[in-house]
Amino acid sequence: MKKLIAVAVALCVFAGVANVLYAEFKRFNIYTEKTARDNHYIASGWMGDYGDLKLDPACKDAPHSGASCIKVTYTGEQKQGAGWAGIFWQNPANNWGTKPGGYDLSGASKLVFWARGEKGGETLSEVKIGGITGEYSDSDSASIGPVTLTKEWKEYKIDLKGKDLSYISGGFCWSGSAADNPEGFTIYFDDIYYE
Repeated sequence: MKKLIAVAVALCVFAGVANVLYAEFKRFNIYTEKTARDNHYIASGWMGDYGDLKLDPACKDAPHSGASCIKVTYTGEQKQGAGWAGIFWQNPANNWGTKPGGYDLSGASKLVFWARGEKGGETLSEVKIGGITGEYSDSDSASIGPVTLTKEWKEYKIDLKGKDLSYISGGFCWSGSAADNPEGFTIYFDDIYYE
């Protein structure tokens, strides 16, 4: 009887450990709605010709789901002389690797986001996660691009299999250039999340 109890206890412990080790990654939202409490990261890392950008995180112009989406307007004027612009969603805000704060996203297999262009044909040079360097560097990075948007909402995915996601301060980033978009653009993002 004691052996049977010992075996049962050992199996329960093993099952518990296996469940922790192989637990399914739960969806980790970056943006679902402007006011969503489970949004993570902040659109604080404005780069390149940041003076050419306008961001509306509560846009009501035909969101993919819910009541709001993110609207980005890029004029392409090159006010800072860079020839490109982009925004990094960071944790904490304005974190360029100088302070702790990244999330452990181990177990995520992809980043999913929905995007569309106002006219269609808008080109993003790159969409990425991670890549912030410094004292508190991101543990890895992954990207897709160039990405040419359509006028209709479309789902995009960045494959994260095999990536070290143990410390990610730069949760989401996009960039676009004046060369690819000489008249600028208006683009929309919605439902950005890790799974």
